[in-house]
Amino acid sequence: MLLVAWTVIWFLIVEPSGGFSWHYLREGEQLLFSGGNGGGLSLYAHHPELQIGPVSLMAARLFAPFPANVGQVLAEGTMSALGLIMLVLVGRTAAWYYRGTGTNHRRLQQRILIAGLAFIPMWVEVSVRFAHMDDVLALFFTMLAVHALARNKPAAVGIYLALAVDSKPWAISFLPLILALPKASWKRSFLWCVGLIAVAWLPFYLSNLGSLSAAKFTIPNQPASSLRWLGVSDPSTPWWDRPAQFAVGMGLGTLAVRRGRWPAVVLVGANARILLDPSVYTYYTASILLGTLLWDAVGQRRLVPWWSWIALASLYGGTLLIPSDSTKGMIRLAFVVISTAYVLLWPTKQPRRGRGSGGRGSGGRRAGGRAEQPAALSSEQQGGIPAPAGTGGRRARNRGSVPPPAGGSRTPATMGG
Repeated sequence: MLLVAWTVIWFLIVEPSGGFSWHYLREGEQLLFSGGNGGGLSLYAHHPELQIGPVSLMAARLFAPFPANVGQVLAEGTMSALGLIMLVLVGRTAAWYYRGTGTNHRRLQQRILIAGLAFIPMWVEVSVRFAHMDDVLALFFTMLAVHALARNKPAAVGIYLALAVDSKPWAISFLPLILALPKASWKRSFLWCVGLIAVAWLPFYLSNLGSLSAAKFTIPNQPASSLRWLGVSDPSTPWWDRPAQFAVGMGLGTLAVRRGRWPAVVLVGANARILLDPSVYTYYTASILLGTLLWDAVGQRRLVPWWSWIALASLYGGTLLIPSDSTKGMIRLAFVVISTAYVLLWPTKQPRRGRGSGGRGSGGRRAGGRAEQPAALSSEQQGGIPAPAGTGGRRARNRGSVPPPAGGSRTPATMGG
């Protein structure tokens, strides 16, 4: 209830000045469904500034029947609620992942609560102040993919990752999560992912080849961006920037999986975004906070989720309190470098799993086989975190398992970035 009240407080504070970018969603869904000149499947050819995936436009359509102001507030409220659902999913993912390890679930609940207090302000930033439904859905579907990964559901992982990319293309940096599945499941998950991405995007490109121009859309290279510290002084997005974002994000994510630290994939993918993006919109930080939340809850076992609060203080607090654009850029760069190095290189303890808990490197059978799971903990033992679905207070069987870890500008000119 504390996190619900915390969300309501932030919603009430931000909503009167919120919805800066909601008009892009309304315009996009109207153009997509009108089929008129410049709309329909020619949408991205005529409006490359609408860097919004088709799934997000279809979701925005749900609020079209309402008066403009009412629809906006309903959308903001819905997106804020998704943030709370994501916190529940993080708790269930961590509880499922650490089953059979003797984890103190009361401490786990406390850790998620403390990290959630840092996550909510940035979630309200993206969901209410900017009302970026595309970013909200990309992160929500990514969180669903992470939960499915912990449950070892390959098809669901591929489907949810595809929906994330279909909501906002930059979510492609999270695709290395597929590699955290047992190797025998890679093909199935990958085919689902690629197939659904093709279903969503190919009709636009096959209908009008001018849709390719959307990939070349540029935004100003702001003085507070990390790019400036990397020596890139171009006034707008360099031609190589977007491909580099995807390549760096996927490369770092793949490295995280290879080092047994798949809970870091979202963080390093989001880091690649703010490292190479020419803009510095505050809603970008929501993806970082989801990444730190997952790392603090699943990737390590300390009670205090330091990285969530470090991210909030440096990336959001720095934006509000530091006047120098150059200093802001330096802080963004420093956070990316230090946090990425930490989650990839700093020694962490592997959870010890009881007999029969399964998983690579544990006492159970290797991924891909059948492993018996321990009986579900009671809600009191779990500290209020719901028991993983499928346990139901009895012993359940699960195929395979996920390998344990080795341990700005406030008013956007476009929907780009």
